Amino acid sequence: MLSESNLLDQIAKAKLVGRGGAAFPVADKWRRMKDHQAEKKYVLCNASEGEPDVKKDWHILANFPKKVFQAMVLAMDFLETKDGFFYLNADYYQQLKAQLDPLLKEYLAEGYSINLFLGKPSYIGGETGALLNSIEGKKIQPRVKPPSPSIIGINGVPVLVHNVETFYDIALAAEGGYQNQRFVTINHAQNEGVFALDRDLTVEEALKATNNYPDGEFFVQEGGGASGPVLHQEQLNQAQLTGCASITIYPVDTSVLEILSMWVNFYAKESCGKCSPCREGTKQIKSLVDQALIDNKVDEELWQKILTIANTMEKASLCGLGQSLIIPLKTYYQNVYLKQKHN
Repeated sequence: MLSESNLLDQIAKAKLVGRGGAAFPVADKWRRMKDHQAEKKYVLCNASEGEPDVKKDWHILANFPKKVFQAMVLAMDFLETKDGFFYLNADYYQQLKAQLDPLLKEYLAEGYSINLFLGKPSYIGGETGALLNSIEGKKIQPRVKPPSPSIIGINGVPVLVHNVETFYDIALAAEGGYQNQRFVTINHAQNEGVFALDRDLTVEEALKATNNYPDGEFFVQEGGGASGPVLHQEQLNQAQLTGCASITIYPVDTSVLEILSMWVNFYAKESCGKCSPCREGTKQIKSLVDQALIDNKVDEELWQKILTIANTMEKASLCGLGQSLIIPLKTYYQNVYLKQKHN
């Protein structure tokens, strides 16, 4: 078994970062959690995965569940605790219970209490504060930071939180087998699926490596099917895989109103309502898009109204949900809409 210092060295050497979107260095997170003085600590795996077009966590749990639990136990030993939580998207449980239930029983027999919590499928439920509130039986809403979960977590107990893919990477690093790869979900493609690819690939290289590069003109949304940036195909040879590393392909003639409606309806549905910038902003943008659908009209005036509201949401919203709507809207407007308009 690796010593604590050797384990941290392996994680640092692999340059592991969080795969939930924030990309915070894993070794630094472990050191801070270890140094924090508390009578009790928890380890939590976030398997909520509520963003559209992202299936990497499901893929890992379906194919490599043992690795995830091994890494959770490594973290529990490192923090000298026997208590953990596994927060799972409830829609996944029936599909994955044959893999998960035996592992929960196996580690319980070894003295590790990993509590399975089935969370309501939602995007906001994956936000750490909202996830902790859900486990505590409270309304699924984000928490004000600071303090971070590593200071005040579940019922006041500090908690180390990682995404499924992060725990998988930790297990590989501990074995000396990490290969600088990450899982990429590719959607709306001839060979769509989840692929293990070099994390330094460009989006163009990822599509070509998986035989998914389209013949015709297209654009993509990468890094999440709701919050990720939108890129025209000419930009893909310079674009690195970001966020949760999904790539969704759209034909260049995809309806502007169709894609706007898809994003806006998702955000309006997922907004928890806690902060007014997100709550009212999503309502206002949805109203604008709904009227545009009735009028069957998209013009510069509409775009400027939408982007102004989304910019305010980015600056004033409490959590990443409201802050991120500007990303797909602004990048689609700049990289696809204006390009088509000027051609």
